[in-house]
Amino acid sequence: MSRTLPLASFTSISNKISSWSGTLAASPRFSPLFFSSQPRLSLFSSTPISHYVKNLPAILAMDSSKAGTVKELPVGLDEATEEEYASQCKLLQEFTNISSIDKAWVFKSESGIGSQVMFSISQPNLLANKRRKFMLSTSILKESNNNVNFQWAPFPVEMTGVSINIPSPSGSKLLVIRNPENESPTQFEIWSSSRLEKEFWIPQSTHGSVYADGWFEGISWNSDESLIAYVAEEPSPCKPSFDCQGYKQGAAKDKECMSWKGQGDWEEEWGECYAGKRQPALFVINLNSGKVHAVKGIAKSLSVGQVVWAPPVEGIDQYLVFVGWSANLRKLGIKYCYNRPCALYAVKVPLYKSEAAESDLKSMEELTVVNLTQSISSAFFPQFSPDGKFLVFLSAKASVDSGAHSATDSLHRINWPTDGKLCSSTKIIDVIPVVNCAEDGQFPGLYCSSFLSKPWLSDGCTMILSSYWRSCQVILSVNVLSGEVLRISTADSGFSWNVLTLDGDNIIAVCSSPIDVPQIKYGCLMDKATNTTAWHWLNVSSPIFKCSEKVTSLLSHLQFGIMQIPVKDVSDCLTKGATRSFEAIFVSSKVNNAPDPLIVVLHGGPHSVSLSSFSKSLAFLSSLGFSLLIVNYRGSLGFGEEALQSLPGKIGSQDVNDVLTAIDHVIEKGLVNPSKITVLGGSHGGFLTTHLIGQAPDKFVAAAARNPVCNLSSMVATTDIPDWCYVESYGRKGKTIFTEAPSAEHLTHFYSKSPILHISKVKAPTIFLLGAQDLRVPVSGGLQYARALKERGVETKIILFPNDIHAIERPQSDFESFLNIGVWFKKYCK
Repeated sequence: MSRTLPLASFTSISNKISSWSGTLAASPRFSPLFFSSQPRLSLFSSTPISHYVKNLPAILAMDSSKAGTVKELPVGLDEATEEEYASQCKLLQEFTNISSIDKAWVFKSESGIGSQVMFSISQPNLLANKRRKFMLSTSILKESNNNVNFQWAPFPVEMTGVSINIPSPSGSKLLVIRNPENESPTQFEIWSSSRLEKEFWIPQSTHGSVYADGWFEGISWNSDESLIAYVAEEPSPCKPSFDCQGYKQGAAKDKECMSWKGQGDWEEEWGECYAGKRQPALFVINLNSGKVHAVKGIAKSLSVGQVVWAPPVEGIDQYLVFVGWSANLRKLGIKYCYNRPCALYAVKVPLYKSEAAESDLKSMEELTVVNLTQSISSAFFPQFSPDGKFLVFLSAKASVDSGAHSATDSLHRINWPTDGKLCSSTKIIDVIPVVNCAEDGQFPGLYCSSFLSKPWLSDGCTMILSSYWRSCQVILSVNVLSGEVLRISTADSGFSWNVLTLDGDNIIAVCSSPIDVPQIKYGCLMDKATNTTAWHWLNVSSPIFKCSEKVTSLLSHLQFGIMQIPVKDVSDCLTKGATRSFEAIFVSSKVNNAPDPLIVVLHGGPHSVSLSSFSKSLAFLSSLGFSLLIVNYRGSLGFGEEALQSLPGKIGSQDVNDVLTAIDHVIEKGLVNPSKITVLGGSHGGFLTTHLIGQAPDKFVAAAARNPVCNLSSMVATTDIPDWCYVESYGRKGKTIFTEAPSAEHLTHFYSKSPILHISKVKAPTIFLLGAQDLRVPVSGGLQYARALKERGVETKIILFPNDIHAIERPQSDFESFLNIGVWFKKYCK
């Protein structure tokens, strides 16, 4: 007796059978189910269809969670990989949960005994895909036996929706800014020690979001704490308006009923991280009246940032000092790009002390803006001395003049006029010049990514700052009058140090290594009568960096060291600095009966540096049983300007050879298994990764590339930094021949420097982690290279993060990225 099965039953069978692996679905004789107008099951198999009809109830009742059955798996995973995926996921979560300190501030205790410290802390929130921010306070009590006692608050306080918080100079008030996520107003809140004192809502018609990016960002209280200067997006420009009758004469800012706004002229943005951001402009808010004033006199073409109030001069209006970047033809990408010319400017602004003064402002002519640093191509991070007698600033003139996106910094000083009369011919005094080539163990030059808000010791002329010193981050004291530079963090451990804040003449810092989670340190300047340069560092017990017992145990089985790697094939054309050894940080197991598989880790830039500090992602990978070789090839920051400038024009050769030299170095020492070497890098590190697997195809068993530079000839037309392609490919002359319309000769040269030139030789299975919103290294380049590998039969995996930019740093994306890298490498290093 025949029976007709309903279509739904066959569909269910189809779903069950199509999810089977290793049995029917894997058989070449079995094809997917399909249905014609008459429902029927087509199986290219010798098994009679009656067998499946007879066993239909059993098939439909299959429980995929039971042993011996096959369940539906996520895309990209098989059964063998899924267990590894789940296991590594749990471990990565243990590392991800470790918190980080972003900033810290010290306040005088109300009792006058000891100090209060407020730490701004962040932690990834994977479920919300954001970083959770919170504050934790502690009291510092100095004890007679030269120790300190930190008494921590029992719990932190979450700062929901807070973009920025800045204490006032006296420490009696706290500014909290909440930027809108839509077109709602920006909120300014002024808090005292016990309550919210004032709240101001700034509409979009006045300005957009306040910049909180660490670069254009600038917020400064004036001396009597009545005014705050800050940088925010200028208001939305007026655009043409249309309705059913056509164009409406006059511009419109807001959408009106029965009409729509046109686009108007397209405006350039500052590239990566600034998509959708409007021009940064300067504003002042009066905390008594709540009124906001746009600072007049600044050219429309000037993007401003890093504003500070100049010292007050009795009887005259005050100056604001700020950094300005001018873009004549195009705003090239500015994130991580210190080679964009900039200058310090000063503008005199009214103090807005009365309603009359504010009304008079409307009739005032635009105020004169003075360029304070015309004689130098770069000036940023302005900082006044405590007595207001001089202004210090950093310069990236070596970067601007050479075209390299980052290079060795210099430090400069301007004597500030006591009469308030400024001129553009102000003399600039060099404090720390660019260091070209340092002798062994000597100061290699200044590499400083920021200043503290209050970096001064009590002598009023000594700054405390963090800088790179070869593969370490160190704490320096700099006398800005004499130019004396001292390394005051300990130098014998290989750890990296970062200063957080000052407690009088004492320092609060964090110290870490690749295998040691950060620890708070308290630095005390020893008795000046005994030794003015000696610092004593105390360990501080802290709840901030606590981690699980599992993480602690795994890290305790690791060791690290910083290796000196001699340069191979030294030629006469190299500068002295370019012939000096470079470095690699090597992380391995303490118990090494047999060498572990190796991950070669390569930083981007190329003018960046991998530091000997704690990285949760790399600590996770080393805890999986891998040794790490973290290479600071020539061209890295921290090794002097000659070594850095040896790389432009030689990318794809000198940097590749340096990495291969470092790998051979650890192989010769018997520290790694030469048959289990993998390589990982992002951006220019991805450029090196894809070059290495093409130029040394038998060296690597697997590779992982995060937003890699794969084809310079196509990248130059789509990136926000086309000048980078020219300078790194041609060297210094690339700056002079840069054009938006590359010639055929240029494109051929770019191709000859690119990893895609060697793609036919690649053998290593490669995973690509790509951010779809990347403006720096557009996703098309990585996809082209990955597709070309697939075309040649190389095992390839692509994970595309649709909402991520170049860094791939959103919590979920960063987590999934390194989870897949760990699983990928374990798969090929069994």
